[in-house]
Amino acid sequence: MAWIQLKIDAQEETAERIGDLMSGNGAMAVTFMDTKDTPMYEPKLGELTLWPDTTVIGLFDAETDMTQVIGRMSKAKILGEDFAYKVDQLEDKDWEREWMDNFHPMQFGQRLWICPSWCPIPDPDAVNILLDPGLAFGTGTHPTTSLCLAWLEQQDLVGKTVLDFGCGSGILGIAALKLGAARVVGVDIDVQALDATRDNAKRNGVEAEFELYLPEEQPEQEYDLVIANILAGPLRQLREQIASFCKPNADLVLSGILETQAPELNALYQDFFDMQPPVFQDEWSRLAGTKR
Repeated sequence: MAWIQLKIDAQEETAERIGDLMSGNGAMAVTFMDTKDTPMYEPKLGELTLWPDTTVIGLFDAETDMTQVIGRMSKAKILGEDFAYKVDQLEDKDWEREWMDNFHPMQFGQRLWICPSWCPIPDPDAVNILLDPGLAFGTGTHPTTSLCLAWLEQQDLVGKTVLDFGCGSGILGIAALKLGAARVVGVDIDVQALDATRDNAKRNGVEAEFELYLPEEQPEQEYDLVIANILAGPLRQLREQIASFCKPNADLVLSGILETQAPELNALYQDFFDMQPPVFQDEWSRLAGTKR
């Protein structure tokens, strides 16, 4: 299969957003490359660290009209109308194999690992989750997911009931079950996300304990722990509903929140919860509290 490659030079603070813009305009894969020969120390596990000068590379099907892609991307403020780019045709190669070779096991805390199914498990005695990266829904690489996994790894979840509100890939609910939770209910507005969660739960042997629902089908009940890794807008709008899912003394974990949005969300949820100080990673944050 033939491919077209789009290259855009970026800065460290803009590279990931430009990559998201490429994905939103049809890129089948996005990679990042050092524009200059800059030394880079090993980042923390699960952390995406980019170079000060980063080249963002998007891979498109050869049938893609790149004129239209460039036209749409030029309307984004982060690029502007006259942004510099380079388009090349590429030889055919096993891009899936190359992509797989660059996705490695990630450790969260002392006992939790997220492992691609094609990689050897680094620590057989640890809590290991088999999860293959997909086009969306979360694999642990994004700071919002990483922050939630790090929180879960520190908790005693044995016997608890958990609501994974906006379950995506199911990674957080699966982690909760692997860490001892008795039962998880996953809710998402996207049927494909529910399918992805179902497949991942089965791969990890926890499908019997992981119930899945669209929002309109969700059972009315309270939980020992509610996790909502979505976005600040829905978290703001659904504050009372999310609070109603929590038993007295239940834990709440929120993410998908930019660092600049954390103070407002923390204050809003203080109406129902004793909130802890926000925890930050890159430009993202995690909030946690206990239901009064």
